Amino acid sequence: MPINRLLIESKLSAQDVKRLNEAFELTLRGLHLVDRNDPICELVARRIIDIGTDVRRDPKQIAALAVKQLGT
Repeated sequence: MPINRLLIESKLSAQDVKRLNEAFELTLRGLHLVDRNDPICELVARRIIDIGTDVRRDPKQIAALAVKQLGT
């Protein structure tokens, strides 16, 4: 899963990592992405991290914003 690789490099708390993982999974489901090796998943992961390290805390809000920003 690409988001875990990216989160390892960050200095986020365990709670933040869990929250971003949940948002990532919700976003992938919303975009109907199944193959975690698809290069688009890394783009999604980076977008989730950008949004999630903002003031947004709710994984559902993060996922909804990511889907919107990715233009779908």
